[in-house]
Amino acid sequence: MLFDPQIFLEQLVNPAYLWGAFLSVGVAVFSLLIATVIGFFLALGRTSKKLFLVAPSHAYVWFFRALPALLVLLIMWNALPQLLPALRSDWYTPFLAASIGLGLVEAAFMAEIIRSALSSVDEGQALAGRALGLKPASVMIKVVLPQAIRTALPPTGNEFIGLIKYSSLASVISLRELLTTAQVGVNITFRYAEYYTVAIIYYLVIVTIITVVQSRVERKFLWTSKSVKRVDRTSRTSLNQLEEQK
Repeated sequence: MLFDPQIFLEQLVNPAYLWGAFLSVGVAVFSLLIATVIGFFLALGRTSKKLFLVAPSHAYVWFFRALPALLVLLIMWNALPQLLPALRSDWYTPFLAASIGLGLVEAAFMAEIIRSALSSVDEGQALAGRALGLKPASVMIKVVLPQAIRTALPPTGNEFIGLIKYSSLASVISLRELLTTAQVGVNITFRYAEYYTVAIIYYLVIVTIITVVQSRVERKFLWTSKSVKRVDRTSRTSLNQLEEQK
Protein backbone atom coordinates (compact mmCIF):
# COMPACT_ATOMS: atom_id res chain seq x y z
CA MET A 1 0.00 0.00 0.00
CA LEU A 2 1.68 3.18 -1.22
CA PHE A 3 1.56 6.58 0.46
CA ASP A 4 -1.50 8.44 -0.83
CA PRO A 5 -0.83 12.22 -1.09
CA GLN A 6 -4.51 13.00 -1.56
CA ILE A 7 -5.49 11.36 1.74
CA PHE A 8 -2.56 13.09 3.43
CA LEU A 9 -3.58 16.57 2.15
CA GLU A 10 -7.23 16.00 3.07
CA GLN A 11 -6.30 15.14 6.62
CA LEU A 12 -3.75 17.94 6.88
CA VAL A 13 -6.55 20.52 6.58
CA ASN A 14 -9.10 18.45 8.47
CA PRO A 15 -10.66 20.58 11.28
CA ALA A 16 -10.58 17.52 13.54
CA TYR A 17 -6.79 17.73 13.68
CA LEU A 18 -6.91 21.44 14.44
CA TRP A 19 -9.31 20.77 17.31
CA GLY A 20 -7.14 17.90 18.53
CA ALA A 21 -4.06 20.15 18.47
CA PHE A 22 -6.00 22.84 20.34
CA LEU A 23 -6.96 20.34 23.05
CA SER A 24 -3.38 19.08 23.36
CA VAL A 25 -2.00 22.60 23.77
CA GLY A 26 -4.87 23.60 26.05
CA VAL A 27 -4.26 20.69 28.41
CA ALA A 28 -0.54 21.49 28.44
CA VAL A 29 -1.13 25.20 29.20
CA PHE A 30 -3.56 24.60 32.06
CA SER A 31 -1.43 21.79 33.47
CA LEU A 32 1.67 23.99 33.43
CA LEU A 33 -0.19 26.83 35.13
CA ILE A 34 -1.37 24.50 37.89
CA ALA A 35 2.08 22.95 38.19
CA THR A 36 3.85 26.32 38.35
CA VAL A 37 1.62 27.68 41.11
CA ILE A 38 1.83 24.53 43.22
CA GLY A 39 5.51 24.05 42.38
CA PHE A 40 6.37 27.57 43.52
CA PHE A 41 4.94 27.02 46.99
CA LEU A 42 6.50 23.56 47.15
CA ALA A 43 9.86 25.09 46.28
CA LEU A 44 9.47 27.67 49.05
CA GLY A 45 8.55 24.87 51.43
CA ARG A 46 11.52 22.74 50.45
CA THR A 47 13.92 25.64 51.00
CA SER A 48 12.28 26.68 54.27
CA LYS A 49 13.95 26.13 57.63
CA LYS A 50 10.63 25.21 59.23
CA LEU A 51 9.97 21.47 59.48
CA PHE A 52 6.18 21.78 59.17
CA LEU A 53 6.74 23.30 55.70
CA VAL A 54 9.64 21.11 54.60
CA ALA A 55 8.05 17.75 55.41
CA PRO A 56 4.81 18.15 53.38
CA SER A 57 6.73 19.61 50.45
CA HIS A 58 9.17 16.71 50.40
CA ALA A 59 6.28 14.23 50.74
CA TYR A 60 4.39 15.76 47.79
CA VAL A 61 7.43 15.71 45.51
CA TRP A 62 8.33 12.15 46.55
CA PHE A 63 4.76 10.90 46.05
CA PHE A 64 3.98 12.37 42.64
CA ARG A 65 7.42 11.74 41.18
CA ALA A 66 6.84 8.07 41.91
CA LEU A 67 3.41 7.82 40.27
CA PRO A 68 3.01 7.28 36.50
CA ALA A 69 1.02 10.06 34.86
CA LEU A 70 -1.27 7.48 33.26
CA LEU A 71 -2.22 6.10 36.68
CA VAL A 72 -2.99 9.59 37.98
CA LEU A 73 -5.26 10.26 34.99
CA LEU A 74 -7.15 7.01 35.59
CA ILE A 75 -7.59 7.92 39.25
CA MET A 76 -8.78 11.42 38.36
CA TRP A 77 -11.37 10.16 35.88
CA ASN A 78 -12.46 6.77 37.25
CA ALA A 79 -11.69 6.60 40.97
CA LEU A 80 -12.37 10.13 42.24
CA PRO A 81 -15.95 10.33 40.91
CA GLN A 82 -16.71 7.20 42.93
CA LEU A 83 -15.44 8.90 46.08
CA LEU A 84 -16.76 12.40 45.33
CA PRO A 85 -20.32 12.45 43.89
CA ALA A 86 -19.90 16.09 42.80
CA LEU A 87 -17.42 14.94 40.15
CA ARG A 88 -20.10 12.87 38.43
CA SER A 89 -21.68 16.00 36.96
CA ASP A 90 -21.28 17.19 33.39
CA TRP A 91 -18.93 20.02 34.39
CA TYR A 92 -16.21 17.48 35.23
CA THR A 93 -14.98 16.86 31.69
CA PRO A 94 -12.03 14.77 30.43
CA PHE A 95 -10.26 18.05 29.60
CA LEU A 96 -10.54 19.26 33.18
CA ALA A 97 -9.55 15.90 34.64
CA ALA A 98 -6.52 15.66 32.35
CA SER A 99 -5.41 19.22 33.10
CA ILE A 100 -5.63 18.75 36.87
CA GLY A 101 -4.10 15.27 36.82
CA LEU A 102 -1.12 16.22 34.70
CA GLY A 103 -0.77 19.47 36.63
CA LEU A 104 -0.50 17.63 39.94
CA VAL A 105 2.18 15.32 38.54
CA GLU A 106 4.09 18.10 36.83
CA ALA A 107 4.06 20.20 40.01
CA ALA A 108 6.55 17.79 41.57
CA PHE A 109 9.00 18.43 38.73
CA MET A 110 8.33 22.18 38.56
CA ALA A 111 9.05 22.37 42.29
CA GLU A 112 12.56 21.10 41.64
CA ILE A 113 13.07 23.48 38.71
CA ILE A 114 11.89 26.48 40.72
CA ARG A 115 13.87 25.42 43.80
CA SER A 116 17.02 25.15 41.72
CA ALA A 117 16.33 28.51 40.08
CA LEU A 118 15.79 30.21 43.44
CA SER A 119 18.92 28.59 44.85
CA SER A 120 20.96 29.84 41.89
CA VAL A 121 20.39 33.44 42.99
CA ASP A 122 23.22 34.57 45.23
CA GLU A 123 22.11 35.22 48.80
CA GLY A 124 23.93 38.53 48.62
CA GLN A 125 21.28 39.76 46.18
CA ALA A 126 18.56 39.41 48.83
CA LEU A 127 20.78 41.03 51.43
CA ALA A 128 21.47 43.85 49.00
CA GLY A 129 17.76 44.41 48.51
CA ARG A 130 17.19 44.48 52.26
CA ALA A 131 20.05 46.97 52.63
CA LEU A 132 18.20 49.28 50.25
CA GLY A 133 15.15 49.14 52.49
CA LEU A 134 13.05 46.68 50.50
CA LYS A 135 10.62 44.46 52.36
CA PRO A 136 11.05 40.64 52.06
CA ALA A 137 8.14 40.37 49.62
CA SER A 138 9.57 43.17 47.48
CA VAL A 139 12.99 41.54 47.55
CA MET A 140 11.45 38.31 46.27
CA ILE A 141 9.42 40.01 43.51
CA LYS A 142 11.91 42.65 42.35
CA VAL A 143 15.30 41.01 42.95
CA VAL A 144 15.11 37.24 43.33
CA LEU A 145 12.25 36.22 41.01
CA PRO A 146 13.47 38.03 37.86
CA GLN A 147 16.80 36.20 38.10
CA ALA A 148 15.16 32.91 39.02
CA ILE A 149 12.68 33.13 36.14
CA ARG A 150 15.50 33.65 33.67
CA THR A 151 17.17 30.48 34.99
CA ALA A 152 13.95 28.47 35.08
CA LEU A 153 12.70 29.38 31.58
CA PRO A 154 14.68 26.81 29.51
CA PRO A 155 13.74 23.76 31.62
CA THR A 156 10.17 25.04 31.94
CA GLY A 157 9.93 25.25 28.15
CA ASN A 158 11.09 21.65 27.93
CA GLU A 159 8.48 20.62 30.50
CA PHE A 160 5.78 22.40 28.50
CA ILE A 161 6.74 20.53 25.35
CA GLY A 162 6.72 17.31 27.35
CA LEU A 163 3.21 18.08 28.63
CA ILE A 164 1.96 18.46 25.06
CA LYS A 165 3.19 14.96 24.35
CA TYR A 166 1.90 13.61 27.67
CA SER A 167 -1.54 14.94 26.78
CA SER A 168 -1.82 11.95 24.44
CA LEU A 169 -2.21 9.82 27.60
CA ALA A 170 -5.57 11.50 28.12
CA SER A 171 -6.99 9.27 25.38
CA VAL A 172 -7.61 6.70 28.14
CA ILE A 173 -10.15 9.07 29.71
CA SER A 174 -11.93 9.81 26.41
CA LEU A 175 -10.16 13.06 25.52
CA ARG A 176 -9.85 13.24 21.73
CA GLU A 177 -6.59 15.18 21.48
CA LEU A 178 -4.19 15.26 18.54
CA LEU A 179 -2.77 11.74 18.61
CA THR A 180 -6.17 10.20 19.38
CA THR A 181 -7.61 12.01 16.35
CA ALA A 182 -5.00 10.36 14.14
CA GLN A 183 -5.57 6.98 15.79
CA VAL A 184 -9.32 7.15 15.18
CA GLY A 185 -8.70 7.77 11.49
CA VAL A 186 -6.24 4.87 11.36
CA ASN A 187 -8.75 2.53 13.00
CA ILE A 188 -11.30 3.38 10.30
CA THR A 189 -9.10 3.41 7.19
CA PHE A 190 -5.96 1.46 8.20
CA ARG A 191 -3.93 4.19 6.45
CA TYR A 192 -1.16 4.41 9.02
CA ALA A 193 1.40 6.43 7.08
CA GLU A 194 -0.86 9.27 5.99
CA TYR A 195 -2.63 9.83 9.33
CA TYR A 196 0.48 9.50 11.49
CA THR A 197 2.45 11.79 9.17
CA VAL A 198 -0.19 14.48 9.62
CA ALA A 199 0.10 14.09 13.40
CA ILE A 200 3.89 14.41 13.15
CA ILE A 201 3.60 17.64 11.17
CA TYR A 202 1.19 19.14 13.69
CA TYR A 203 3.48 18.25 16.59
CA LEU A 204 6.47 19.73 14.75
CA VAL A 205 4.61 22.97 14.05
CA ILE A 206 3.48 23.26 17.67
CA VAL A 207 6.96 22.64 19.07
CA THR A 208 8.52 25.06 16.58
CA ILE A 209 6.14 27.85 17.60
CA ILE A 210 6.78 27.17 21.30
CA THR A 211 10.54 27.21 20.73
CA VAL A 212 10.38 30.58 18.94
CA VAL A 213 8.18 32.10 21.63
CA GLN A 214 10.42 30.73 24.38
CA SER A 215 13.55 32.22 22.80
CA ARG A 216 11.89 35.64 22.57
CA VAL A 217 10.72 35.49 26.18
CA GLU A 218 14.23 34.53 27.30
CA ARG A 219 15.65 37.56 25.49
CA LYS A 220 13.22 39.83 27.34
CA PHE A 221 14.70 38.65 30.63
CA LEU A 222 18.25 39.54 29.66
CA TRP A 223 17.71 42.96 31.22
CA THR A 224 17.60 41.38 34.68
CA SER A 225 21.33 40.74 34.75
CA LYS A 226 22.08 44.44 34.13
CA SER A 227 19.49 45.73 36.58
CA VAL A 228 20.57 43.32 39.29
CA LYS A 229 24.18 44.35 38.85
CA ARG A 230 23.14 47.96 39.35
CA VAL A 231 21.25 47.01 42.51
CA ASP A 232 24.25 45.08 43.73
CA ARG A 233 26.63 47.99 43.11
CA THR A 234 24.26 50.43 44.81
CA SER A 235 23.81 48.14 47.79
CA ARG A 236 27.53 47.65 48.17
CA THR A 237 27.98 51.42 48.16
CA SER A 238 25.30 51.75 50.83
CA LEU A 239 26.89 49.06 52.96
CA ASN A 240 30.30 50.70 52.63
CA GLN A 241 28.84 54.04 53.70
CA LEU A 242 27.22 52.42 56.71
CA GLU A 243 30.51 50.82 57.70
CA GLU A 244 32.32 54.18 57.34
CA GLN A 245 29.74 55.87 59.56
CA LYS A 246 30.38 53.27 62.22
